[in-house]
Amino acid sequence: MGDRAAAADRRRALGRGQVSEYLAALYLMLKGYRIVALRYRTKLGEIDIIAKRNLAIFVEVKAQREEMSAIDAVSPTAQNRIRAASDLWLQRQRDYALLSRRYDIVAILPGRLPRTFRMPSDVIAIACKRIRL
Repeated sequence: MGDRAAAADRRRALGRGQVSEYLAALYLMLKGYRIVALRYRTKLGEIDIIAKRNLAIFVEVKAQREEMSAIDAVSPTAQNRIRAASDLWLQRQRDYALLSRRYDIVAILPGRLPRTFRMPSDVIAIACKRIRL
């Protein structure tokens, strides 16, 4: 019975995650962004949302009760995977050399509008240096 309960919990969490991603995509569209991809997967990692509006925005969506929990839930390891996946996506774009990029976290909070936060670029830059060494 424990395995069934764990599997049911995983299915519910996956469903909540997908609903949160759709809400975040809708929120970004209402702010004027064009959604390029949802749940973009590569062998190096996954990006929840790729959006464009003068630049490429790579978004990690987190559904949490509090804003800080959502921000803290995106670990440096997760940021590295997002960065690696974004590099692959950018390489496949014809205009990749012209695109600036930004990394965001969209927090889906109960009973409130989604909030957007910039991923700390210093963490991403430090992580990338470690990967390339």
